[in-house]
Formats: sequence, C-alpha cells, structure tokens
Amino acid sequence: MNLCICAAGCLTCFCPCVAFGRIAHIVDKGTSSCCVRGTAYMLLAWVGLGCLCSCCYRSRMREQYGLKEKPCADCCVHFFCDPCALCQEYRELKSRGFDMSLGWHANIERMGKSAPTAAPQAYPGMTR
Repeated sequence: MNLCICAAGCLTCFCPCVAFGRIAHIVDKGTSSCCVRGTAYMLLAWVGLGCLCSCCYRSRMREQYGLKEKPCADCCVHFFCDPCALCQEYRELKSRGFDMSLGWHANIERMGKSAPTAAPQAYPGMTR
C-alpha cells in the first residue's frame, strides 16, 4: 500500500478536523484559515453535522478542477462516509501537486507562482 494513501487515511480517520482544515485552506486559495475551518468542522462534527460543512467544499473542489459528481451527490457521499470523502479529497489535492501540510501560499511559492486551477486536458483516442 502506498504510504501517502495510508497517511491520508489515518489523518482523516483520527483527525478529520485537521484534514478538513487543510482541504478548505487549499480550496479557498488561502483566503480562509486552516485552523478556523478545522475548528468549525470539529464543532459541527461534535453534534453530528460535520458533513454539512465538508460537502460544500467537495462541490467547490469539483467545480474548480472540473471533476464529475459521481457515483452520487456530494452531500450523500459526505453524509454516509465523511472520513472516506475527506480522504478522497485530500488525496486528490495531493495528486495535483499540493503538499497539504504547507498551506496555500507556500505551495504556490514552491510551484513557481502558478496555481493549478484546472484539470489537465484529456483527449479521447490518439491525437497528433
């Protein structure tokens, strides 16, 4: 098993508020605080409503990167398995080149000031 997948899974299972805070900070392009979003998620999750906050960010992330909403709606994914959904989002951002522990601004500096904003173009079939 890939160490990255295991680490993301452990983080979202044992500290979902940290994982959500990092996801929110990246999706918000640095305009929100990781700690504030993570704390808000923790308070909502404490009363069983963390999925309300996290599903909104899943929708925003899909919109930013042109991802499809499947196999079911974002709210359903987060309602029935919030840790799995957070892990999937965390890994998606990592696969797009983000070091989730650094935050938005450090990632942009590391990437040479060009933020990944769109999904790569996929061409059906062979092209020249």
